[in-house]
Amino acid sequence: MVKSALQVARAAYKPKMPKALYGSVKIEEGAATQSVADQEEVKKLFPNTYGMPTLKFVEASEKANYPAINVGVILSGGQAPGGHNVIAGLFDGIKNLNSGSRLYGFLMGPGGLVDHDYKELTGEIIDEYRNTGGFDIIGSGRTKLESKEQFDKGLEILKKLDIKALVIIGGDDSNTNACVLAEYYKAINAGVQVIGCPKTIDGDLKNEMIETSFGFDTACKVYAEVIGNIQRDCNSARKYWHFIKLMGRSASHIALECALQVQPNICIISEEVEAKKLSLDDIVTDIAKAVARRAADGNNFGTVLIPEGLIEFIPAMKVLISELNDFLAHHQDEFNAVPKDEQLAYIRKNLSADNSKVFASLPDGVARQLTLDRDPHGNVQVSLIETEKLLAEMVGNKLAEMKAEGKYSGKFASQVHFFGYEGRCAAPSNYDADYCYSLGYTAAALIGAGKTGYMSSVRNTTAPASEWIAGGVPVTMMMNMERRHGEMKPVIRKALVELDGAPFKYLVANREAWAVGTEFVYPGPIQYFGPTEVCDQPTITLKLEQGK
Repeated sequence: MVKSALQVARAAYKPKMPKALYGSVKIEEGAATQSVADQEEVKKLFPNTYGMPTLKFVEASEKANYPAINVGVILSGGQAPGGHNVIAGLFDGIKNLNSGSRLYGFLMGPGGLVDHDYKELTGEIIDEYRNTGGFDIIGSGRTKLESKEQFDKGLEILKKLDIKALVIIGGDDSNTNACVLAEYYKAINAGVQVIGCPKTIDGDLKNEMIETSFGFDTACKVYAEVIGNIQRDCNSARKYWHFIKLMGRSASHIALECALQVQPNICIISEEVEAKKLSLDDIVTDIAKAVARRAADGNNFGTVLIPEGLIEFIPAMKVLISELNDFLAHHQDEFNAVPKDEQLAYIRKNLSADNSKVFASLPDGVARQLTLDRDPHGNVQVSLIETEKLLAEMVGNKLAEMKAEGKYSGKFASQVHFFGYEGRCAAPSNYDADYCYSLGYTAAALIGAGKTGYMSSVRNTTAPASEWIAGGVPVTMMMNMERRHGEMKPVIRKALVELDGAPFKYLVANREAWAVGTEFVYPGPIQYFGPTEVCDQPTITLKLEQGK
């Protein structure tokens, strides 16, 4: 395989780790835990893995003897930069426990476990993928592990390969499934530990024990570079408003972090839209007023950052989508049988009066996008809804109205962008390379300690890596009950942007100045080599959250 100069140089990079992980470790147990909500329901569903303590690894003076162990690993869900380093850290970690340990990768996600599709990951293979982006070492998939039949089928291959521990690298849904699997295997005394690792570029898998999900740092830096380039072009040509949609279906963490890095004229935060009960027209009017204010100063250009999931946070739209999800979950075949040109009328007829009215008010293109196939979790695929085009078009219409009323005299031309896949498989930043390797190594330590139903946790990451704190958090601690496919299910609660948190407050304190002025910042590309203040910086979000 031909390698770029950067690939060759990155292969030699040695990730930094918490000091405690370099030698032998022992566990410090924290207090017993409970789920974030719905304690009785969650406890009833997870009698064997509920209430376990948080864990912290500290240096031990004497080295313990561990037997050789076979471990399986699965990459689940969408790609995120650093996944290969989680696997590299896991490999090195189990080899450190006992050099006879072996690692097997299940191919193309959880489906590989059920279908018995796997390969052994040798040192030679691992070395090819250290510090690289992507999930191509074993591939990823979105098969949900949720039925007894799947668990039993998976157990067949685990027993055949003598695998005693399984590491599932994924987001909130994947780690929920990992916990269900851990509970089942413990209940039947299968002798298989299950450990999770927190992955998602969206940044919505976090709490006091999981500071950030891996890939968020790199993805935001990739997007911020491109947005910065657009802003420089914008400030050079001075004739376009750029509407930029950013990945993040359930939370606006990416949009917020990118805004903190690039200082755009406008950044919409979905959680604020919901809290203030703003309508689509409210959002459009706010943007149009900002455009008019800048035009009054002779600036007919600017940037607007839009979170991918915005449409679901507009209260009237959220209620509509919820009913649509429920309806299509039970009538998908019937809907598919309706002729295309009659589908929108069919939906309108079957919705409640209020939702039918909202649905009818949408442009046909957007209404049709809301009826497209659901994702595996039964939710509308918001990345297919062209919110950036919708807003650009509606702002243009609003400005035409304002011009007719004599409230606007500028020129408005728009460009639209959606940045998503560009950031998912980027070569990881130093932060993500170090963080992911540490997560994998910590997962190995949790396996060595005989734990199951835990997620690998690495904290204090705004400090130098040697001061990071490695440990584990019970997955049940993060759970609550939510409606999925029309049924109540245990799921890890998504972490939304906190409107009283330091990152959002910083945006609020500065957005007026950014809206009126042109205070663009141009972050440039990810730096891998050079001074620490350039190469090893965590996200602005993390620094603000920790008061750094």
